[in-house]
Amino acid sequence: MFAALSDPTRRAMLRRLSARERTIGELAEPFRMSFAAASKHVRVLERAGLLRRRVEGRSHICRIAPAPLAAAEEWLRYYEKFWRGQLHALEAVLDAEDDRKGSR
Repeated sequence: MFAALSDPTRRAMLRRLSARERTIGELAEPFRMSFAAASKHVRVLERAGLLRRRVEGRSHICRIAPAPLAAAEEWLRYYEKFWRGQLHALEAVLDAEDDRKGSR
């Protein structure tokens, strides 16, 4: 999932899908890319579980799949707390060292 989200074009496509369903052509439009190039991005998002696609006639209609994003957010939130705690501990050590140097 994070590999799929690492590309700014794919992130922008997901952002556009958060407003409403769109065809692959609509997703390609702001990037001035071919249908084939947009379709490759859509396949990456689809394999990551971030997007669902249905075919209606010749149109491929895409919609966002929010559940994997919620799981990623939960994972990131855990590590945000972890690193915030680590940074607070480092700050306390540095403050104590500054206090020790100041008392000399």
